[in-house]
Amino acid sequence: MEIKRSGSQPSATPPSEWFTGAVRLDPLFDARDPARAMGASVTFEPGSRTAWHTHPLGQILVVTAGAGRAQRWGGPIEEIHPGDVVRIAPGEKHWHGAAPITAMTHIAIQEQLNGKAVEWMEKVSDEQYRG
Repeated sequence: MEIKRSGSQPSATPPSEWFTGAVRLDPLFDARDPARAMGASVTFEPGSRTAWHTHPLGQILVVTAGAGRAQRWGGPIEEIHPGDVVRIAPGEKHWHGAAPITAMTHIAIQEQLNGKAVEWMEKVSDEQYRG
């Protein structure tokens, strides 16, 4: 058994190529062989969001604070709130982030396939974000 104590892992600012706006990533757990699952708590300041991306084995988001948005390619923008669980299918192109005037935090859980958990694509434009 291993216990990672709260606050024992440093927060990080993810690469700006993957996000728009101010985002903080707090690692929770990593994938250790033979397991493939990894998780992080991600906080988005108002208006901040991911770029479009996919996950080879899908992703689960558990919203823990604030108000946010999520959208799959070709679908409507969905409002997400604390307690909501968002399941993204393997290979589904999507983005997620904070609402325009409210920050949002979620726990993101995804699995690696051949050492890769995400495929990053183009940024979400302001027009796409506004819907």
